[in-house]
Amino acid sequence: MIHMKKIFAAIMLTAAAVTQAQEDYTLVWSDEFNGEGAPSESDWSPEKGYVRNHEAQWYQWENAVCKDGCLVIEARKEAGEHPYTSSSIHTRGKHEWLYGRLEVRAKIPTAGGAWPAIWTLGQGMPWPSCGEIDIMEYYRIGGVPHILANAAWGSDRRFHAIWNSKRIPFTHFTERDEHWADSFHIWRMDWDEQFIRIYLDDELLNEVDLTKTVNGRIGNGTNPFHRPHYLLLNLALGGDNGGEIDDTQMPMRYEIDYVRIYQRAEK
Repeated sequence: MIHMKKIFAAIMLTAAAVTQAQEDYTLVWSDEFNGEGAPSESDWSPEKGYVRNHEAQWYQWENAVCKDGCLVIEARKEAGEHPYTSSSIHTRGKHEWLYGRLEVRAKIPTAGGAWPAIWTLGQGMPWPSCGEIDIMEYYRIGGVPHILANAAWGSDRRFHAIWNSKRIPFTHFTERDEHWADSFHIWRMDWDEQFIRIYLDDELLNEVDLTKTVNGRIGNGTNPFHRPHYLLLNLALGGDNGGEIDDTQMPMRYEIDYVRIYQRAEK
């Protein structure tokens, strides 16, 4: 009984700590995707066309649909002008944030060629001096599936990023749960003046020390992670990192249950 009391006490202390951590934050914006049809145009804008990384998909608004309480971004094989289509949506010009907590609950596609992401960018400078935070990327490295948690900032060379990247083999998750890809999971970023910390289901994946994220000459020695960022959600196919596309798994569905942004109250 003594041991059981100690275990119960530890559980209560842990629960209290989690509750306190949540109480330190206030919800400042969210999208629960509870409507039907296209995402809210007051919150989201689409990217259009072939955008980056030599990817195979043509981005269009039509592939992002709210249904049954989720945002569904669907990658499709097409018979028309563009062999593949998908969607990338962002909050640029509508919502941006400096510091706080981001939570996204999502179920990601993991078939060959899939490259889903949750990420942020800053503004006012060219990439990468604007700063990039990859809360989630999934793709294959040397043919091996990985989940990534990254931050990038500028160097002295144009379009050459300095990366803090953590690449976790997908087996790290599937060895604990062989049905991992069939379930929703929570990605979280805690961002303050000192650190960016990226979590998956409360497991810390990467910790970025912001004293080390200073831009080079092109970025005038600024720190892009002390400036507001906006959010992007997208499902890419193939390209530089997605790998060979498995057409038998089309259409691929990237399902986002919610996006929530919290910030601490000013003291």
